Amino acid sequence: MAPPSTLVLPRQARQRTASLVVTPAVVAHRGASGYRPEHTLEAYRTAIRMGADDIELDLVPTKDGVLVARHENEITGTTDVALHPEFADRKTTKVVDGARHTGWFVEDFTLAELKHLAARERLPGMRPDSASYDGQAGVPSLNEVLAMVHAESARRGRQVGVMLELKSAAYFDSIGLPVDEPLLADLRRHEVDHPRSRVTVMSFEPTVLRRLSGRLRVSVVQLLESSGKRPADLVAAGDPRTYADLATPDGLAWIDEYADGIGAHKGLVLPRDADGMIGRPSRLVRDAHRRWLTVHVWTLRAENHFLPTNHRNGDDPEDHGALAAEAQAFLDAGVDGLITDHPDVVLAVRDQAA
Repeated sequence: MAPPSTLVLPRQARQRTASLVVTPAVVAHRGASGYRPEHTLEAYRTAIRMGADDIELDLVPTKDGVLVARHENEITGTTDVALHPEFADRKTTKVVDGARHTGWFVEDFTLAELKHLAARERLPGMRPDSASYDGQAGVPSLNEVLAMVHAESARRGRQVGVMLELKSAAYFDSIGLPVDEPLLADLRRHEVDHPRSRVTVMSFEPTVLRRLSGRLRVSVVQLLESSGKRPADLVAAGDPRTYADLATPDGLAWIDEYADGIGAHKGLVLPRDADGMIGRPSRLVRDAHRRWLTVHVWTLRAENHFLPTNHRNGDDPEDHGALAAEAQAFLDAGVDGLITDHPDVVLAVRDQAA
């Protein structure tokens, strides 16, 4: 029997729905974040060395309006900021996207100040090997990431894509740090604001994407959270729609006005039953494809804790289960891209299925 991380159903035992693309993309979520601290240049380079088609990064602005790569603006868990006495007075409590957080926030630091911090593994208990790299990398700016991707693409003779997620855009609008102009400036500085650049701009918030869609020449993707949640910008505007509403045919028609695709929570494509198992896919991929909207799915991770129960290996949540089988299930459902912390595993499945 193959080890859990490489187990795939025989080709003849599978029924597969066609994707919109010839070869579905494997996207490294925050870099190869199953192996290196997320959103570091080394995490991105590791993913590129593994062969990832694209890297995904989340963007938040500094106090001086520079976009940097962090999953969210609160950085206590992903940097060593708490160890810096010179920044002790920056610790505060804020409400971001309707949730209360206490810690240190990117928008209270200039880029120069952030450069004094070192990145750390977000899940050290679950990913001790990655945590062993704590302190070896800093917080990169979008400018630095685009320069690195250009160099790596030239070095390897292939164009590496970049998927840019704009985080908490309505919140940053409210504090006078809109992300629009810094994003456009960085894309134009690196001459990648054109359809052939393999740059994609994404957000969970429709407002910023609708605002940017007429100004950008790159692909735009509307991210969709799980069914019971609501976009923070729509909540702030008094709009009652949920992500489940946006995943309906009418919601997809609205998204089609400004976006080229969707990035769906994996439960929207392969729902889990009461026992946590996945089975038949929902209609979302078919409905999106009817409007020529591509479908990326997020986030595929190897640890049992993140896998459906029918693809776990034992009861230890930190052990690796059958990520390959889960990836194959999404390929069979016809998705156009798989966003994953473990791109090497998913690449092997994608290439076997090609």
